[in-house]
Amino acid sequence: MFKRIFAIISLLLCLFFVNAQKKNNPPNIIVILADDLGWSDLSSYGSTFYETPQLDQLAKSGIKFSNAYSTSPVCSPTRASLMTGKYPTKTGVTDWIPGRSEDGKKRDYEKIKTPPTAFQLPLQETTIAEYALENGYQTFFAGKWHLGEDEKYWPAHQGFQTNKAGWSKGGPTGRINDSTGGFFTPYKNPLLSDGPMGEYLTDRLTNECIQFLENRSDKPFFLMYSMYAVHNPLQAPKALIQKYQTKQKQLGLNDQQRFAKDEEWMKPEAGWKRRLVQDNPVYAAMIENMDWNIGRLLDKLKSLHLDDNTIIVFTSDNGGLSTAEGSNTVNGPFRAGKGWLYEGGIRVPFILYWKGTIMGGATHDFPITVADIFPTLASVINTQYKKEQLVDGENILPMIQEPNKKRTLFWHYPHYSNQGGKPAAAIRSGDFKLIYHYEDQSVELFDLSKDVAEKNNIASSNQQKVVQLKIELMNWLKQSGAVELNAPHF
Repeated sequence: MFKRIFAIISLLLCLFFVNAQKKNNPPNIIVILADDLGWSDLSSYGSTFYETPQLDQLAKSGIKFSNAYSTSPVCSPTRASLMTGKYPTKTGVTDWIPGRSEDGKKRDYEKIKTPPTAFQLPLQETTIAEYALENGYQTFFAGKWHLGEDEKYWPAHQGFQTNKAGWSKGGPTGRINDSTGGFFTPYKNPLLSDGPMGEYLTDRLTNECIQFLENRSDKPFFLMYSMYAVHNPLQAPKALIQKYQTKQKQLGLNDQQRFAKDEEWMKPEAGWKRRLVQDNPVYAAMIENMDWNIGRLLDKLKSLHLDDNTIIVFTSDNGGLSTAEGSNTVNGPFRAGKGWLYEGGIRVPFILYWKGTIMGGATHDFPITVADIFPTLASVINTQYKKEQLVDGENILPMIQEPNKKRTLFWHYPHYSNQGGKPAAAIRSGDFKLIYHYEDQSVELFDLSKDVAEKNNIASSNQQKVVQLKIELMNWLKQSGAVELNAPHF
């Protein structure tokens, strides 16, 4: 009953502000995209080790989504989806750029040939930045791009008038040690000048965003802060690291308690290990610094009296890194992490804030994806926006009115990931999720309402549901232009 009342009130408020938009008062837009931040890496999403007071307050003031998804378990495909509203199958960017196939080597555990990924987001795609620019917005980008090897595919050619630090690389570069390179200047980034000794990248990029706000024109703005945090390499200010080293010692864990090794579902990649508990002090310090910087940006928004007419979206490009490359975090209660199509690899935090338009303090559990950002923002940029047929995302705002609306979501990741994941496709319909594995054409079926950790494969006892979802998944793969890998025969 309360949800229904809340939905009606929210709808009335939305209609009120849509009318205000028609009077030439379109809202400003800020999109904050974290890199490799897991679903449970925020205090408001259940972390008891990391501290994120600024984002927790944003969640209290806005809407927190508990069933939000990336469109891929790795970064570049999801970023392409955010920019276009399309699933990765339609943009051609199905793996991180340039992907593992670029080196031409086949690992001894790779059983099938996998397709290459596109090395850029095609220029013929209409990005949300281009749509904003066409509708009179000033556009600004800061941070990680990773959607083109060649400069002609970087943000300045995809709708952003200003680009700070967005280029081909997927993480900070430069000679890295404890205090220089990587997240510390010198950055070795052609689109970001080096700062004074000791400057930290997340601080610097936030400064760039704040400077944009201070120097903006009278036009509405679209600001995208695509953070390099909390991607590897793990580096953070020393004082914060020391704070979390103390917290780590209080837990008193050793590596036998911290990691699980050689689990059956991870074989034959012996040696990879899954983290069991959040207690990495450097990763925790990176998260707190990220949160503090977001607070700085939001404080500047308020001090400039822009908060009343700005919509803010916060999310991550994929699940947290939990099974390899340091195994930095835990995505519990979900299984696995970045690189896998299990929930830990694709379930992400998602916060939507629009003061006066969206009633704060609610948690919604209807499923959404990062692809929904494009049509949602396009609809507030221009109330006459009509979704193109090839756009897969949906406007989130009307869904608030219908929290019980059923959706079917799809994933296609035809690659071997650096984190242990294998080529697979997946579908979620209602509470049921089916994963199809290309290596042996096997399937796993989970009822997420009873088994969110995906521990119990119920495929053998639910053959009718398996056939239904499998057919639906294969039809979607064919219609969306996905590359077929060992397609099943019925």
